[in-house]
This record gives sequence, C-alpha cells and structure tokens, in this order.
Amino acid sequence: MDVILPQILNGLDKGSAYALIALGLTLIFGTLGVVNFAHGALFMIGAFCSVSLSRILNLSYVTEDPTQTDFLGKPLKVETPYLEAWFGPEFGGALIDWSVPLAILFSIPIMILVGLVMERGLIKHFYKRPHADQILVTFGLAIILQELVRGIYGANPIQTPAPDMFRGSIDFGAMLGFDPNVIIYPYWRMIYFFFSAVVIGGVFAFLQFTTFGMVVRAGMADRETVGLLGINIDRRFTIMFAIAAVVAGWAGVMYAPINAPNYHMGMDFLVLSFVVVVVGGMGSLPGAVAAGFLLGILESFASMTAVKEILDGIDQIIIYLVAIIILLTRPRGLMGKKGVMED
Repeated sequence: MDVILPQILNGLDKGSAYALIALGLTLIFGTLGVVNFAHGALFMIGAFCSVSLSRILNLSYVTEDPTQTDFLGKPLKVETPYLEAWFGPEFGGALIDWSVPLAILFSIPIMILVGLVMERGLIKHFYKRPHADQILVTFGLAIILQELVRGIYGANPIQTPAPDMFRGSIDFGAMLGFDPNVIIYPYWRMIYFFFSAVVIGGVFAFLQFTTFGMVVRAGMADRETVGLLGINIDRRFTIMFAIAAVVAGWAGVMYAPINAPNYHMGMDFLVLSFVVVVVGGMGSLPGAVAAGFLLGILESFASMTAVKEILDGIDQIIIYLVAIIILLTRPRGLMGKKGVMED
C-alpha cells in the first residue's frame, strides 16, 4: 500500500485536471455541438489570472530605510507593498499570500467575458459547419491566444506559490495508520483534488436540480422541441459556454502552484483532455469525468520506475494505448450515446 497509495493520489491529482477540462469540453460539445480546440487556452488563461492577481497584489513602492545601510553607509532602499501600507503588514500580507485562492473570484468575470466574446464573436458562425472546420478555426484561435500570452508574460514559466500554510507536505500515511514518513503528499495537490470534486459536483447539481439546468439538458436531447416551447435555448447554451469557460479557468487558477504557468500549458493539456472526452464518450458528462480520473491513475502507475524499467517510455503513451483499446471494443467510448459524432 505504501507504493500503490501514492500512485493513486498522483493519479487523482492528474485526473482532476483532465476531468475539469474534459467536463468543460463536453458541456460545449453537448450543448452547441462544437468541437472546441481553444478550450485548452481557457485553462491557460485561468492560470495566468493567478499570475496577474499575484502581480497586482504585490505592487509596491520604494522607500529608504535609515536603520539599514549598505557597505557604503547609504540607507537601503526597501520595497513596501501597497496592500501592507494600506491595511497593515498582517492583513495586507495575508491578501498577498492568498493570491491564488483569491484568483478564483478574480477569474470569474474575466473567464465569462473571454467565453462570451469567443462564442458570440467567432464560434457561433461555425455551429452548422463540419467538425473539421470547427477544429481548424478553434485551433487557430488557441494559437493566437497562446501567442498573445507569450507576448505579454514572456516565454518562461512564472512561479506562483500557494499560501504559506499549504506549502510543504502532509504525512498522509500516518493519518491512515501507516508508519510515519512513509506516505508523504503535498498539501496543495490534495486541495486541488478536493476543489475539483466540489466544482464537478456543483456542475452536475446545477444541471440536475435547477430549472435552468433541466432546460439545458432537455435542449441537449432535443433542441428543436425545446425551441418550439418558446424557450430561447440558444441564449441558455451561450450561458453554458461561459460556465464551461469558468470551469476551465478555475482548473488553471488552482493548478498554477502545481505547475508554473507558461504560454503552452493549454496545448499540453488539450490533447490529453480530448482523448479523455473521446474515451468517456462524446457528449457524456459522467463519461468525461470518469475517463479523466481513470486515465490519470493509469498514467501515474505507468510512470513508476519499476514499470518504466520493463517498458521504457510507457508513461508517455499509456493514455493513447488505453484509448485505442477502448475505442476498438467500445467505439462510442465508455458512456457515449448512439448517434453522437457518427454522421
């Protein structure tokens, strides 16, 4: 168990990111019928929301401290964050320290705006076009957004630390009754998993138990009939696009302390997330989530040293091998529905 449990935890960590991105992809495909290759860019923009808020909160001014001098006897110049000057070192410092969790709120209007502009400005013109056209235009949009981010923030990864109290690791094994210091796991990765579970549960609850969600699910099943009832289903689907953008953004916001944001991180996750969507079944929300965690765990076990000694490089291709096997035996994926992507 001291070998298996850490791999399961690593798999849940990776699977959380796959599941959140795949969930948003499936929401967009299930409602609008669009294969959105720009969805990974939304994940990247979310991560850079964390970077941006951290920089904003760390804005400071320079003063001279006469109590400290350099080797020439001149007063040292000290940078003081504006927040600490306005609210005091304790509260102001806490706001700076908690920049990543605060970025969850900061990212909401940004991701909604980006999602609405993306959907209303470009993607709506491709609803009735072939999926190949949708892939080409959204992939081009993803490249444009990626290059814009590189132009603004640079090409190098930007470290975005978690709050001080969540840095370091927890003795997870001791909590379960194992010997101390046997199963050590980073705090923030566990928080990321629980955060993902809450977001995924919230999306499913929203679709299942709210009137808005019920109408959306009905529109996903039979768009024309819902429209004949006098419901503006297109407007609701546009709102769902914005919600999917927020979900992808949140995935990126909370992932920033795990993997320093860089301009190509969206593309890195996009391909794997599309594999997750296809394995789970196009248009199936439960399938996307289940496949995300399943493939995350398999990838984690494949990255073990003992496994790579037997099959070198297996960790790089395991997800694609599993996808091939599943699609050969179940062409619609684990939970795919008849008629989806079969025309």
